[in-house]
Formats: sequence, C-alpha cells, structure tokens
Amino acid sequence: MTQRAGFVALIGEPNAGKSTLTNHMVGAKVSIVTHKVQTTRARIRGVALEGDSQIVFVDTPGLFRPRRRLDRAMVAAAWGGAADADIIVLLIEAHRGVTDGVKRILEGLEEIGRGRQVALAINKIDRVQAEQLLALSKDMNERFNFVETFMISAEKGHGVGDLRKWLAARMPEGPWLYPEDQIADLPLRMIAAEMTREKLTLRLHQELPYQLTVETENWEERKDGSARVDQIVYVMRDGHKGIVLGKKGETIKAVSQSARAELEEFLGRKIHLFLQVKVRPNWLEEKERYSEMGLDFRDGNQ
Repeated sequence: MTQRAGFVALIGEPNAGKSTLTNHMVGAKVSIVTHKVQTTRARIRGVALEGDSQIVFVDTPGLFRPRRRLDRAMVAAAWGGAADADIIVLLIEAHRGVTDGVKRILEGLEEIGRGRQVALAINKIDRVQAEQLLALSKDMNERFNFVETFMISAEKGHGVGDLRKWLAARMPEGPWLYPEDQIADLPLRMIAAEMTREKLTLRLHQELPYQLTVETENWEERKDGSARVDQIVYVMRDGHKGIVLGKKGETIKAVSQSARAELEEFLGRKIHLFLQVKVRPNWLEEKERYSEMGLDFRDGNQ
C-alpha cells in the first residue's frame, strides 16, 4: 500500500470554526475552542489518519485586520502556515456570507494561492436555507478558482468525513511524518498552557479579552506515573490579577480544577496542577512570550 502524508492549512476569519473542524478531523481536542475570537495563537497542528494517508492540519490563527504587535504576529503565522501547506482549505460561515474579512482573505489567496490546491468549506450549513447555500457557493466560486467546495457543519460533523477523504486522496505520496499514535506536534507544556488559557477565557468572558497569557513553567514526571505541572498566568495590571484570582481565590481555583480535569482526560493519568498569577505589564512586547506561543516576534514589527 502506498503511504501518503502532507500538510493542510485551514484558514478563515476568527470564529469561522477552524479549531472545531481540526478537533473533529483528528478526533481529539488539540485546538482551543471558545466563543471568543482569536483564541488560536500558535499554528497548532493536529494529525489525522484516513486509510493510508496522514493529514497534518495546520490550524492557523484567524485572519483579521491586525492592530497590535500580537495581532500582526498572529496574521503572519496564519499566512505562513498557508504558504507552507500542500492544500489550503478556506473556511467561511454560511450565515455570514462574503464579509469584508472574507474578501481580504481572497485577495491574500490570489497572492499565495497560485498553483496551489485551494478548497472551499462552507461551515454552519444548518443555519441557512439550501437556496442561500447554493447562491453563496456560486458567488465564492466566481470570486476564486476553488478546486472543490464542501458544505459542512464542523460542530455536528456533517460533511467532515467527505472532506477528510478528499484531502487524504490528495496528499503527496511519501512516508508518514509522525508516529501513528501522535495527534499533535505541540509540546505537552504548550497544550497544557492552552487548556488553562481556554478555561480562563470561558470563565472571565468579557473581563480580560486578550490581556493574559499562560506559560507552563515546570513539568515534573513522578515515579507513580503522575506529573506535577506548574503554570504562571501573566496579566498586564494589578487589577487584572484580582479578577483572575477572584474572591478568596475562587476563580483561579475553579479554573485550575477544570484545566486539570481536562489535562488528565487528555493524557489518561493523574496531574497535579499549580497555578500562579503574576503581573507583567509589557508581556505583549516581550520576545520570549512570542516564542512560547510559537509565534515570530519579528512578524509583529510590520
């Protein structure tokens, strides 16, 4: 049997459903899914197996109009991921149609998409009527020469299998890039930090949109098979520290319990998770923070 392996870049606006689709394709939670936009900071890769093909998904940050250094680095990472991929899948939301953001992405695709296979996936199809879907598909295909169009619901799984089979058949011939049991190439420290950041984002809602980051400072394997994980939550102001800690430490305790439970389920073993909150006013301008998130600090200079 001929083995195939290659990279697929999922691109789209923030909240288009890229992380949900990655997780559904891979069959495990490797990418943060929240109701907040711009939660995927680094190029998280999930590895899916379909027959003799190994598909490595590059789950890029959502493409949007960047304002700050972190935004610019995220957008650069997204286009970098797309440029390196064998196939690009543009994910758009059925009910939102051709937004200004989608138009900007199409302009970007004109530059990097030449000679590449670019597929269109219209997500959240359960939110609109069939006629609207067909009109949107026609409109998008008139704007760009997509090799294939898929109608999917990443959340419910509709059409996801068809997309995965289509991608698998188009992966370049060659040996698999990752061991069969490996679903993501992110270090465990980073996956653990992302899980905690997701719980904080869900818990705090509008209070601290993007002004915190989580780093796994220490990971200690223990003889009984468990691990001690120490993490630091960096915030920009003293006032933010109080919000993250919560009354009598209730918020950080709840976040810690929730993140620990998810990490234990993910790893299948006991985890002792310890969180600290520290104020670091300029973390958005620190090179090391970007390295931790898998982003290039220099890309924020543009």
